[in-house]
Amino acid sequence: MNAYPIEIAFPDIGAHEAGNTGVPYVHTFDSGIDGPHVMINALTHGNEVCGAIVVDQLLRAALRPKRGKLTLAFANVDAYRRFDADQPDASRFVDQDFNRVWTAQTLDDASRDSSELRRARAMRPVIDTVDLLLDLHSMHEKSKPLIVAGPLHKGIELSARLGTPATVICDEGHPEGRRMRDYEGFGDPSSAKNALLIECGQHWEANAVTVARDVTARFLVLSGVIDEQDAPEGWIQPSPPEMLVVRVTQPVVATSMDFRFAAGYTGLEVFPDAGSVIGWSEGKPVETPYDDCMLVMPSLRQLRPGVTVVRLGKIERRIQRT
Repeated sequence: MNAYPIEIAFPDIGAHEAGNTGVPYVHTFDSGIDGPHVMINALTHGNEVCGAIVVDQLLRAALRPKRGKLTLAFANVDAYRRFDADQPDASRFVDQDFNRVWTAQTLDDASRDSSELRRARAMRPVIDTVDLLLDLHSMHEKSKPLIVAGPLHKGIELSARLGTPATVICDEGHPEGRRMRDYEGFGDPSSAKNALLIECGQHWEANAVTVARDVTARFLVLSGVIDEQDAPEGWIQPSPPEMLVVRVTQPVVATSMDFRFAAGYTGLEVFPDAGSVIGWSEGKPVETPYDDCMLVMPSLRQLRPGVTVVRLGKIERRIQRT
């Protein structure tokens, strides 16, 4: 059962199926003027609907770039079509996580096949030409929004220029596979290509759509493909007064079903002192390893041995907004 009320309507994206790139649900518009190729991507996971709402609205509004190229895409459409409010996590993907297949080696491996790999291989020629990627996501639990900037300095700097959300998470990704935001040049420190992943809030909350609209409008203006007056009215929201840059240092992994948190954490809680107890695993305390330790996306929704229940992050930098 769904633990949170569904506050938003799921758009019918069937009108966008044909695309204009030869790839279903992928639309690219070329201004004919020099500039970057910018991509706004939705539905990396089929149950993360805020991005789909934004991309659907941009397509219906016929937004076009003034400079460069703009691609608007829905990724894992097959998973989106499977959504069931009684089993919302079942539509995250069909066969495997679409956001764990993004290496050339994986995509080139003809011995491997899945619904997600077929879709990634279809989208790959377009993504290979993208300079700046914004990947719109949402979260299982009700939490404040955050930026996943990857491990590189260029991701942090792009986050700071974007100006919101207030928390910038720097991490190395997931051991089970690479994310789209880290694919090829996006994850290469020597490349001018760059990408951000935004966790806009809990999957079904209305505010996740507000965040997705805000970051999308800002990203398009920042990249230069549109001017600020071209952004949809009311999408850009006030900036937070401060941004925190947080480096993920380690996961907390459940070793059994006997894991519980010390409180009802929703994410981004900061513990000033090392040794603070945040939970118990098989009766033993789980403690913060350093001062100013932040909890990143805690969740027991998929608790089982071997699952990461929370990641721990250290505050590296504070960016004051003026």
